[in-house]
Amino acid sequence: MKYENEAKKIVELVGGEKNINSLVHCATRLRFELKDEGKANKEELTKLSYVLQVVISGGQYQVVIGPAVNDYFNAILSVARIGGSDEKEAGAKSGNMMDRVMKVISGAFSPLIPLLAGAGMMKALLTVFTEFGLMGYEDPTYLILSAAGNAVFYFLPIFLGITLAKQFGANAYVGGGIGAALLEPNFTGLLGMEGVNFLGIAVTPIDYASTIFPIFIAVIVYSYLEKGLKKIVKKELQLFLVPMVCLMLMVPFTVILFGPFGTTLANKVSDVVMWLFNFNRIIAGLLLGASYPFLTLLGLHWGFTPITLQNLNDFGGDMIEGVCVCAVFAEIGIAAGAYLKAKKHSRMRDIAGPTILTGILAGVTEPILYGIIMNYKRLLAVVAIASGIGGAINGAFHVTCDAYVFHNIFSLAMRTYSPFTGYLLGIAAALVIGALLTYFWGVRPEDMKDFEPETREKEVPEPTDSAKPASMEKGTVLDIHAPLTGETVALKEVPDEVFASGVAGLGMAVRPSAGEVTAPCDAEVSVVFPSRHAIGLTTEMGAELLIHIGLNTVMLNGEGFEVLVQEGEKVHVGQPLLKFDMELIREKGYSLISPVLVSNADEFEEIRTVADGQVKAGEKLYQVIK
Repeated sequence: MKYENEAKKIVELVGGEKNINSLVHCATRLRFELKDEGKANKEELTKLSYVLQVVISGGQYQVVIGPAVNDYFNAILSVARIGGSDEKEAGAKSGNMMDRVMKVISGAFSPLIPLLAGAGMMKALLTVFTEFGLMGYEDPTYLILSAAGNAVFYFLPIFLGITLAKQFGANAYVGGGIGAALLEPNFTGLLGMEGVNFLGIAVTPIDYASTIFPIFIAVIVYSYLEKGLKKIVKKELQLFLVPMVCLMLMVPFTVILFGPFGTTLANKVSDVVMWLFNFNRIIAGLLLGASYPFLTLLGLHWGFTPITLQNLNDFGGDMIEGVCVCAVFAEIGIAAGAYLKAKKHSRMRDIAGPTILTGILAGVTEPILYGIIMNYKRLLAVVAIASGIGGAINGAFHVTCDAYVFHNIFSLAMRTYSPFTGYLLGIAAALVIGALLTYFWGVRPEDMKDFEPETREKEVPEPTDSAKPASMEKGTVLDIHAPLTGETVALKEVPDEVFASGVAGLGMAVRPSAGEVTAPCDAEVSVVFPSRHAIGLTTEMGAELLIHIGLNTVMLNGEGFEVLVQEGEKVHVGQPLLKFDMELIREKGYSLISPVLVSNADEFEEIRTVADGQVKAGEKLYQVIK
């Protein structure tokens, strides 16, 4: 098989197949998730002639191959057993205990976040309607919309049963069935009754609507029960017998043991948080506010989600998010301060501008944390100070978040927090302090390079037919037209070392303002990546083009992308190739900067830049000279 020897060598140098949890690939890179990165030999991998670079980022061991990455990917799958029956559990089993707990919580809630956030905003909108007298609590319209907003929270045990079962490699719908049994009318009809028993064992019926911890415990136990049963039940009988036995055992065990234990555990955790606020609201707000950005950096902020939902269910409001909202606005303030301090055409302005909008409109601040704050030591102190002071103010006013929402301009407009005046004071303090400290103190003189205008090479204007330079007369010239409408970005300015270094190819990048990609020239579609985030084209002149939408967008697994062409199809300049959802990509925290590369640039005499600044799809971007 093609690249078989190369594949074996790569597998060997990343620590062997037993060291690989999973493998995916994007347009240029093999993305390994390794059990132990210490077993991989980065130095030897980099020496391989077919490996362009090795990047360790985002929990992935990325081996940059280039345009042939799909061939190498298939070759590796053919020579190594990767994943298999244990692949689904890799995330839950790898790392230390805290890592494993956080991965389980994150994996359970991440698929539900859009639904939770959308439903939370709907509940907030209904609150506004009722406060202004636009609807009454008994109006049919209100009741129908309320059902839409309440459903995910009421049936949360079902949704979590599905996502948790997937985390542990068990049947997701049996997991959901266990959650559904806790809400089924025959069981809920027992609520309030005395003397309830199951085969003589006393049962205390509990209302499990909107609960979290009981289903967590139940599904984790169920996943191990299912695996045990599959080892002893014949394959011919597994289809019905394994789910039947799991349901017969798990539902009674849940209502007898796991449910009451989980409910008690949830109440105890909530009691600890309440005790901290009762002890001293200001101190509680200061500590939670200051620590929240760092918990977000580590992914540990997911641990608050079950407590938040429990508090919303029990008390109608959550003081944790009422305090931690200040961290979001402190981070937006830092990005604003960095933007104001940076000069025009500087790298920092390119980074800070889009992240401010993402924070304000979506409440997503990871790009600020990873793209700005983590890169400058003083800003780590700034975010702790600004978040802590804002949190202390909100703690003093006992601010609560009254719906599960993303902390953005829309949740502010819908007055999702109370008391609203205290909330406004807290977030305003966090934002202003973050901006001022960043502008006047947060950036050291040695860090100012990113804040100064970058020296741009003078680009050669497009030659006219009457005065073509000699270099063009010597060879064939291929015009590459912009496949996207937006702002051109020099390759060296792309915030990704693989693209910026040119190892993946030469050309330019575009920061798009519209979500459509068109053909940059007449060519044949040579590859459409499974994740649909990139397309490869081959021209008659032999130029191999790569159009890569966004950075690290392979992690979206095709979400938000619509491919309009097929591999092998002949396309003409200006023909639509694919569409993508710009807002979704922003919300997920990925950069929209899109490289447009000649991946085999070393086979050509020159790649000559033509465009600068704003460009419309179809206008000349650069030229490939044979």
